[in-house]
Amino acid sequence: MSSEQKPLYGGQAVVEGVMFGGKHHYVTAIRRKDQSVDYFHLPRTYNDKLTKFKKIPFLRGLIAIIESSGNGTKHLNFSTDRFDLDPSEDYKLEEQEPSKLSMVLGVAVLGVLSFLFGKFIFTLIPTFLAALFMPIISGHVAQIMLESLFKLILLLGYIYFVSLTPIIKRVFQYHGAEHKVINAYENGKDLTVQNVQAASRLHYRCGSSFILFTVIVGLFLYLFFYPENLLERVLIRIALIPVVIGISFEVLQITNKLRDVPVLKYLGLPGLWLQLLTTKEPSDDQVEIAILSFNELKRREEETEAQLSRQ
Repeated sequence: MSSEQKPLYGGQAVVEGVMFGGKHHYVTAIRRKDQSVDYFHLPRTYNDKLTKFKKIPFLRGLIAIIESSGNGTKHLNFSTDRFDLDPSEDYKLEEQEPSKLSMVLGVAVLGVLSFLFGKFIFTLIPTFLAALFMPIISGHVAQIMLESLFKLILLLGYIYFVSLTPIIKRVFQYHGAEHKVINAYENGKDLTVQNVQAASRLHYRCGSSFILFTVIVGLFLYLFFYPENLLERVLIRIALIPVVIGISFEVLQITNKLRDVPVLKYLGLPGLWLQLLTTKEPSDDQVEIAILSFNELKRREEETEAQLSRQ
């Protein structure tokens, strides 16, 4: 069966584990302190209004990113709460009181706000930095090129330095394990540790590629706007954030569809290059966790499909 005929699965690395999502479910598997494996499952919920919006090109990207940010935060919280806690001490989790902010807004909303805050930071800081060079580099195109350069440096620098911390390095290894499992599955391989390790840790549909595409798309989109001052420039950048996200999502989808087409497959290379920073080669035990997570998701997906077919 070709990858086009297979169900599409996505994933996300969490602390000491991997989350995979399908049409009906999300499943996370993590390695606990005592080396046991713990699972977290959430059924996928659908909002009729949002489902309609997700069918509209350019708008669907914004909905998908917000949805994945909110859902991913729940799985990330599960892993960070438990990865270094012995299962015999799980009762402590019930005794912890959630923060007032999370009680008011909810975990999913906090995840979305965190994503939007990060997007604002990575959009506006380069704008201000480029403006500092106005006396030297004042041309419209030159300013946009400089702004994009600062954005790229900020992005690559941030990823590089956080990857030096032990915990993020391990998250990036699990990110590599997630990609390897998806690649092995899409290539029709049995999901053994050996087969998965032989697969690539890079994938065209990765969110890391999406982040880089926002830089590239922003560069070309800003060329069509001529702000008269810094304030107007900042306001335009903020207003264009949803547009940049929407277009970048479509570019990501297109590069994934063209990944097997000669010449055109190279359109996705910039995103793959960035993944050399955001993924690391995983160990066998990390790959094992990714396989367990994927198999549990696949089992739940098949059970749900079977139930629906009987209705």
